[in-house]
Amino acid sequence: MTRLFEHYDAGPERFFDEVISKEGSPRGHYEKMMRRFSQLSVEDIRARRQLMNIFFRNQGITFTVYGVDEGIERIFPFDLIPRIIPSPEWETIERGLVQRITALNEFLSDIYHDQKILKDKVIPPELVLGSKHFRREFVGVRPPLGVYIHVTGSDIIRDDSGKFLVLEDNLRTPSGVSYMLQNRQAMKRAFPVLFDLYKVRPIDNYPQQLLRTLQEISPTPKAEPKVVVLTPGIYNSAYFEHSYLAQQMGVQLTEGRDLVVNNNKVYTRTTRGLQRVDVIYRRVDDDFLDPLVFRPDSKLGVAGLINAYRKGNVALANAIGTGVADDKVIYSFVPDIIRYYLGEDPIIDNVETWLASNPKHLKYILENLESLVVKAANESGGYGMLVGPHSTLEEREKFAEMIVANPRNYIAQPTISLSRHPSFFNDSEIAPCHIDLRPYVLYGKSPSIVPGGLTRVALKRGSLVVNSSQGGGSKDTWVIDI
Repeated sequence: MTRLFEHYDAGPERFFDEVISKEGSPRGHYEKMMRRFSQLSVEDIRARRQLMNIFFRNQGITFTVYGVDEGIERIFPFDLIPRIIPSPEWETIERGLVQRITALNEFLSDIYHDQKILKDKVIPPELVLGSKHFRREFVGVRPPLGVYIHVTGSDIIRDDSGKFLVLEDNLRTPSGVSYMLQNRQAMKRAFPVLFDLYKVRPIDNYPQQLLRTLQEISPTPKAEPKVVVLTPGIYNSAYFEHSYLAQQMGVQLTEGRDLVVNNNKVYTRTTRGLQRVDVIYRRVDDDFLDPLVFRPDSKLGVAGLINAYRKGNVALANAIGTGVADDKVIYSFVPDIIRYYLGEDPIIDNVETWLASNPKHLKYILENLESLVVKAANESGGYGMLVGPHSTLEEREKFAEMIVANPRNYIAQPTISLSRHPSFFNDSEIAPCHIDLRPYVLYGKSPSIVPGGLTRVALKRGSLVVNSSQGGGSKDTWVIDI
């Protein structure tokens, strides 16, 4: 064990440690990294931390937290020790995600057309048709190339044996990819020598891959289709990401007021007049896209956009109605969805899940709240969740009432022993923190995955919640060739 890590405690065996094996020795792909960090003093670490903070501040890399008194803009928390994934493990993740996204796209195409999976009773129809995000208005509407989910960020964890599992899928407007890109830039500035020790696969071309994917789904045959990013505006928690990706792709960042629909075609206002828009990478939820179809009080969308979309005059990424496959209740059926459409077993399994809408499951959930994680079907960011082992009796009683009142809206899962990874505290102490991984899948003519993703880390001691809104941060994620 190197000097900096000599007091590091990998913890009890119920947690899989990404860096230290159960025998107490470094895993092979981490040895060079540990040796390099052992050559650094506490002052070196603090100096590099300061360098990163300046970089993030100058780049405006922030996120928004609502409901706090001290202000809502914060620098995104970043941990200095990178997560390393050897290529054989990454290939499993990549194959598993391509399989999953392919099946989910087939599922979305089916439920908005023939609904064979419902007729065959693989999934109870009421769970799909009664989903908050199922859009009856789009039954029969086919998006370009038949692709519904163009950008996906599925969350992957490891259990106590080191097995990869999919915790949830994010298919509507997944965020975080800008932090993945900026984390890499920050690490290159602060630890350039580390990159000489490994063959780290690059991720810098993600914006170009994203642009190519968006251009591929253009409904009009053009050499360079007009692509814009649609943002809710500066008060959205992910506004930095919206503006950053637009800038990196070299496309226009727009708000709803910048777009106009004329004769079922979408145009953007420019200094030279109106310009036709072919593809909208929208970071606005379905409900706010068009006040003529969805929420009439929305100021974020564009009146007439949905008719233009229905007529095939503009493409939206992701397509409207993808949220039904994002529903945590539907998540529990994804292994069945994979078998139904592809005739294959899942390469990466789900976490065991109980549905409160099932009377037998409901009884089990209510009797075991103190040991389960309960989630609302359509919440995100760590909200609407009960972590049983860390909850009070009062909190469990309140959740039990909500579950009984609306069982369709809740699922429960075992408290997974998320894998842990060494992280810095106060730039001097290294301690194990729980992590997950959000890789990003692009799907135009075919699926592609950037080699890495956003490793999120729970920077509060003992916490299992990695969301930045709940005190989490992130690490640079390296896929290495070995």
